[in-house]
Amino acid sequence: MTALCIILAAIVLLVIGYIYYGSWLAKQWGIDPARKTPAYELEDGVDYVAAPPAVLMGHHFSSIAGAGPINGPIQASIFGWVPVFLWCVIGGIFFGGLQDFGSLFASIRHKGKTVGEIIHDSMGKRAQRLFTIFALLVLILVIASFVNVVAGTFYTLEGGFGLNGAPTGNQTTAMISVLFIVLAILYGMITNRFGVRTVPATIMGIVGIVVIVALGLNVGLVMGRMAWIVFIGIYLCAASLAPVWILLQPRDYLSSFLLYGMMFLAVLGIAVAAFTGSATFAMPAFTGWSPVAGSYLFPTLFITVACGACSGFHSLIATGTSSKQLENEKYAKPIGYGSMLIELALGIVALIAVGMVYQTYREGGFGSPAAAFAAGIGLMYGEEGSGVYNTIYALLTLAVSVFALTSLDTATRLSRFMFSELFLKEGEKSYQDATGFRRVLTHPLVGTAVMVVIGCVLGALSLSQIWGLFGAANQLLAGIALMAIAAWLGNVGKNNKMFFIPMLFMLAATISSLILTDINKIKMISAGTAAWGDWFQLLFATAMVVLALILVVEGVQTFSKQAAKKTA
Repeated sequence: MTALCIILAAIVLLVIGYIYYGSWLAKQWGIDPARKTPAYELEDGVDYVAAPPAVLMGHHFSSIAGAGPINGPIQASIFGWVPVFLWCVIGGIFFGGLQDFGSLFASIRHKGKTVGEIIHDSMGKRAQRLFTIFALLVLILVIASFVNVVAGTFYTLEGGFGLNGAPTGNQTTAMISVLFIVLAILYGMITNRFGVRTVPATIMGIVGIVVIVALGLNVGLVMGRMAWIVFIGIYLCAASLAPVWILLQPRDYLSSFLLYGMMFLAVLGIAVAAFTGSATFAMPAFTGWSPVAGSYLFPTLFITVACGACSGFHSLIATGTSSKQLENEKYAKPIGYGSMLIELALGIVALIAVGMVYQTYREGGFGSPAAAFAAGIGLMYGEEGSGVYNTIYALLTLAVSVFALTSLDTATRLSRFMFSELFLKEGEKSYQDATGFRRVLTHPLVGTAVMVVIGCVLGALSLSQIWGLFGAANQLLAGIALMAIAAWLGNVGKNNKMFFIPMLFMLAATISSLILTDINKIKMISAGTAAWGDWFQLLFATAMVVLALILVVEGVQTFSKQAAKKTA
């Protein structure tokens, strides 16, 4: 019953948070349903395209979720379920939800521009450039990490089919993911070019999902790892440059049904296990301040949980794609704030799932957190090896894998926007306004190609250090995004006091983590045991800390000017 009590408590708290705190934020900031959104004001048929709220919810939720809210809480479970539960709930409601909602709202009021443009208006051009460089470094880590994950998920070491000619799990996942791209394009065409309404199109889309899953489970796709990396790179370039209605909107919307279905199966399984005893939640409440050598509750827990509570990557999505597609400001709360709370619930579900196989997980019995998640939920329905267990396990593993590619194409599109912003001068809106070599650098194709090539090259190297850096860099980005939104709200005379504690906490936790990384790498270098990957971590972490500290100084100066103006 412990597991059922945990999930019920989480649901009650997130509903309360959404109704009361979310509504209070909307009132404080002045959400205006009558105000024209950038999707209509700047509609261009490529990036600025109004989407039905359900479709945009699917895009936003799929993009921010990925595998993060599953991997993070499971990895953080070494501290016990109570610290993870508390941080997911408190962090999701007062930190992550605040950042996501605030980022989306601020971008809507900035013609759908990114966080960098928001910083430009409130903190100046230099701060904007520094932030853009910082965000691009984070996006390189995102692309590299997920290229590595996706290629590893799709390819099979032996290069052929499995026993009796049947496709392996990796091969079926690859086939289904590729078919998903085709299905998304078809959905985009029938809704945007043939006028089929959302409800009947959604029904057809769900039927299509069932068909491609059935087909993919029986017909695998075989390619080598490098071939997959090249395929992913080409796909990312196309997805970044294509109009959002062709691929981004429909793919993420249809993918979201896999995620909703996965969560429904998980919550139902928790209820079944509670009353049948088919699986037992065995995770201790608290294992200590340092259950593993070199791993401390602060700052490790708050970096590791990541997307399950707060994620800087979300602010880039909210201001990079979602704000350009929002149909009405009244949907900013359910899409910006609500999506984060649903992700919070997914994080709690992942925590409960690993609690069902906790001992096996701690002993290294699973190849990945996603495998532990699928096994934990599978046990709620049947014994290991049974037909129902195997089916649930396969479907959940597939659902988790699909979202890695979803986050990838969104990240690439974001990097295109921010790469162009880095070279545009004051008053220039696009590459067409730039002159000379800057016209080349700001061209969408150039920015996309540069980021994809760098990301794919790093991803091909399979550097485990990349993922370790991503967690701290991503959370540091959250602290800076919170600072940027607070600075803008202060400039326009709106209440920004709710941002200061989350901002200071995230900056303290992440900068501490990066400094600890630097100290550990310096020790390894001094002892002569460092590989080149350790040098990479040292240089990247140091660059992140320096950029962040400069931005913090800029932020302090901005807040000081705002305070002086109020008292004058």
